[in-house]
Amino acid sequence: MTDAASLASCFTFDDISQASARTDGSDKTPVLKLISESHAKGYDFVCLPLTTPKWRERWRNMCIVPSASTNDTDENATAEQQAEAWRKAPSFLHEEVTISRLDEAELVIVMASDWLQLDSTDDWVRHDSEIALRQEVAYASYLNVQTVILPPPRHRSQVASYARAINECLKSTTYMNFSIRLPIYDPAVFQSKELSPIPPSTTSTSSTPSAPSTPKIVIPRASTSKSLKATRAPEGEINATWEMWDIIRTLCDYNTRLALTLDLTLPLPSNAGILNRWMAEPVHHILLPASTFIANVKGYPVLPKGTQSFLRNSMAHHPIIIMSGVSSGLHIKGGESAYAQYVRHVEKTSSAVQAAMTAGTVEHFAQGYQDYLQNPLQPLMDNLQSITYQTFEQDPVKYRNYEEAVYHALMDWPDSDHIVICVAGAGRGPLVERSLTAIKRSGRSAFVYAVEKNPNAFVTLQGRKQNEWGDSVRLFFGDMRHVELPEQVDILITELLGSFGDNELSPECLDGAMRFLKPDGISIPSSYSAHLAPLSSSKLYNNARISREIKGMETPYVVMFQNVNILSGDGGGVSGRCGRRIQRCWEFEHPRKDATVDERGLPLTNSHNVRSAKLSFHIPHAGVMHGLAGYFEATLYGHIGLSIHPHSKDRVSKDMLSWFPLFFPFKEPLYLPSNSELHVSIWRLTNERQVWYEWYAESFLPVFSIPSSPEHSEDTSGDGSFFACTSAHVAVPSPVIDAIDAFPSLDRSESRKSEEESLKSTAGVIKIGQTSLHNPGGRSSWIGL
Repeated sequence: MTDAASLASCFTFDDISQASARTDGSDKTPVLKLISESHAKGYDFVCLPLTTPKWRERWRNMCIVPSASTNDTDENATAEQQAEAWRKAPSFLHEEVTISRLDEAELVIVMASDWLQLDSTDDWVRHDSEIALRQEVAYASYLNVQTVILPPPRHRSQVASYARAINECLKSTTYMNFSIRLPIYDPAVFQSKELSPIPPSTTSTSSTPSAPSTPKIVIPRASTSKSLKATRAPEGEINATWEMWDIIRTLCDYNTRLALTLDLTLPLPSNAGILNRWMAEPVHHILLPASTFIANVKGYPVLPKGTQSFLRNSMAHHPIIIMSGVSSGLHIKGGESAYAQYVRHVEKTSSAVQAAMTAGTVEHFAQGYQDYLQNPLQPLMDNLQSITYQTFEQDPVKYRNYEEAVYHALMDWPDSDHIVICVAGAGRGPLVERSLTAIKRSGRSAFVYAVEKNPNAFVTLQGRKQNEWGDSVRLFFGDMRHVELPEQVDILITELLGSFGDNELSPECLDGAMRFLKPDGISIPSSYSAHLAPLSSSKLYNNARISREIKGMETPYVVMFQNVNILSGDGGGVSGRCGRRIQRCWEFEHPRKDATVDERGLPLTNSHNVRSAKLSFHIPHAGVMHGLAGYFEATLYGHIGLSIHPHSKDRVSKDMLSWFPLFFPFKEPLYLPSNSELHVSIWRLTNERQVWYEWYAESFLPVFSIPSSPEHSEDTSGDGSFFACTSAHVAVPSPVIDAIDAFPSLDRSESRKSEEESLKSTAGVIKIGQTSLHNPGGRSSWIGL
């Protein structure tokens, strides 16, 4: 089995010092010895600090000046001169770094000094910390280090300063990757010791005392009283570190060389919805200390269930698992190897890894295509290549369901000596083959017409007719909208569906082919619907904007989703008006009854295929929307269908390979607070030559309002829930904080309803954000008629 994750052994400066005492007469340095020992134990990488305590000591002596007095003025002046000389030309002494040779830096992940405070509340501390970080980055670059793990941000109020400093490091190097160490949630519970405040008597170059090895993030909050033993943090605290990350990556313009090292030191929150947001982020490393593990009944180290589940889900993203403290003997059984063995066990039991290794699954078929943007097909404008047909023909599920649909349609057809079937858009013939099999199974007498416009595929059809089908099939070359058949047919079969159902012009093509069908005839498929959900994925966002042209951000793409998170929840919102997590936009049915046709049976215009939808989503947990996820469901015949809808695909057409979802990107990410509402508008539009989509979104926060008098009360049902009266608002949350969880679900308790009614309060929403209208007039993307 190919491992989905790599393992790294994490060492401290003390480990390096102990290795120095164990070195023999060979030319191996202590670091090389640790690397050799780690590789022998099965680790892929080594993670170690770049600097020694002597560097921290020198930096503090230069940059932290105690309060001036008559006795130490000269000493302070000397330190200030040294600091200025260092600021002018930052450099290390040999004893201040752990590695100094190229061979020591191979397969090594270095950690920048974790005591640097790039977001300190003291201006000079931030200034000197940034100089020190740039010095460390420059030295790592000199040694060709590929990845540097950065110290975590600590102060929410100065996170923008932290982000600016990281952005400078990104601009100063062209190849190096940076990974920010962050806990899943506010780690105030990580330690009982608070960060010491900056002494008020220090001079302009003073600093805080050394930061603790496990940082505390300082976040403004109304109350800080909290049990240090709590294992379940409030959502505000859980959101805090993610929001800091969101600020950092936004100020760094979503740089693809900036990633995350998630620190899993403490037990994780039980709310999977909150944890899922990290699945949409570039989590390249996961820090897994030995202290995270607990002992099972036999004394062997295992992970708590929450951490175990999160790690198992993360294996699909191929992270590097950094193991620290595993040689400390914290658990009585298993030794150091037990930790790595357990991580490998978690990996092997990951459903994503298992699916990727199982032939016939979508995950196995799509390897290499995860989060890869593909332009949808242009079936009317372009003629597909044989290799494209072959790829789609590898899907046994789709054609099995088509065969079942044809079989049941034949069995339900009234007794007849002559049933005529038409396969419109026959390609290389897989549906013709399945139709003939269904005819044989049913025992009915039937004949097949096959229509195909691709002249190259028509050659293949001729060969199959000659060698396989004989007189049971008759071929017709031409566009189904224009070709003529000798008679009307009883069953019309097509495979024109796209990832969004109608995005490959199935409605328009079938408009032209419906004239083949008898008034009581059967269309396979008989209907299909398009579905949407708000999506977060920094990877897809970056992939869509690679070209830096507006076209890239206004084009729907076919994507096999992996690093994504669906932001919406089921129900909720003001007065419970929000819909399901994934909502239906529209539906097409065949044969159609509403189109006005000419004497040949062709529609006069395409206006009957215009569609629009406005959808309301509840956002239970804070996130950033980067686009919309599009899916389809189709009914072939009766109870037989096709689906890529996440909630029905396994029931309807499990492991179907032919379609990946559709991704509608947004040019600018839209931040959505917890318990907010998202309103999405989408249109399917057309003219004489093209069909295209336009999309737009708005975000809202719920508020309460107590009418000052009965005449000021407003009806908040439906969409009319905006306040424009003199009522007193009970709560108007700021757009940059989370909303009060006033409407968590549709099934609120009777006591809560009674309480709200007794307050005679009115619920509504205030608008906090919107996107631009995407792809107006089909300026960037369209499907040609």
